[in-house]
Amino acid sequence: MADVWRSQSRCADWMSQLPPQLLDVPLWDLAIPGSHDTMTYCLDRHSPVVRSEPRILTLLDHVVPCVIRPCIKKWATTQELSICGQLDSGIRFLDLRIAHKKKDSSWMFYFAHGIYSLLTVKETLCEVADWLEHHTNEVVIISLSAFEDITPVQHSNLIGFLMQLFGKKLCPKSETPSLRTCWTYGYQVILSYADPSGSEYVELWPAWDYWWANESDPNLVISYLEHKKEKGRPAGFFMAGVNLTEDTRYVLSHLTQSMKSMTVRAYTVLIDWVRKQRRGSLKTSLNIICADFIGISSNEFCEIVIGLNTKQ
Repeated sequence: MADVWRSQSRCADWMSQLPPQLLDVPLWDLAIPGSHDTMTYCLDRHSPVVRSEPRILTLLDHVVPCVIRPCIKKWATTQELSICGQLDSGIRFLDLRIAHKKKDSSWMFYFAHGIYSLLTVKETLCEVADWLEHHTNEVVIISLSAFEDITPVQHSNLIGFLMQLFGKKLCPKSETPSLRTCWTYGYQVILSYADPSGSEYVELWPAWDYWWANESDPNLVISYLEHKKEKGRPAGFFMAGVNLTEDTRYVLSHLTQSMKSMTVRAYTVLIDWVRKQRRGSLKTSLNIICADFIGISSNEFCEIVIGLNTKQ
């Protein structure tokens, strides 16, 4: 545990510790560690199945919730560290899937991946804002997406909350953000809002490309990512996911396993591929690299991705 703490403390302020020659580089030309489905560490096993899940799961949830919900939680959980634990570990990209519980009369927003989270969006983003107050030279890139069962009025209220919470810390989408630019103007949050209702706001960025293989075999994930690299990186921010994906057939044939055991088994193959990557503006360069269970091997994933910035 002491080694994990020391590793996290080394990465808690890694952006401010980059060499001077990287301070004027656009952030989309740096290597940045991200967490896939960031908030799944706090899924609520007592919550109903999210409505957008396959109909068979929603039907079974009405019949045998005591079986279906724990099973979904086991496979939908992709992180174990808290939001601040992830930031302390060096994560600078947060993948947040927003949802409103359809029969909930309150205006609370949650996170969803199969089932809903225990923590609300407000609680979580307030934690992020507080963390930034204590790490004033760090920049966090946030993607808000999915927006399950959210009405136009709710979008307006959520955007209003974001504006009030982060205020002048929000970097406008017209900017080409480097660390020096962010430090000069006090920008600490780059926020993508993947819904048309956010397009009129200069503070909200559009959705970014996420390279997602949708495969359970790590070698197929790597093949997919290599194919995307050959075609060339997009301009601006983009994410490459080194995360695995299960389907119903896979789950039924691996009933004693979980997403974590699946990830642990594939970890060495995926992390060895990450070591070979390069940051920058070249066609095959990577920007944000996202993973599941970012703390499963001490803090190795974050340290390797951060190290790509000074790789010769």
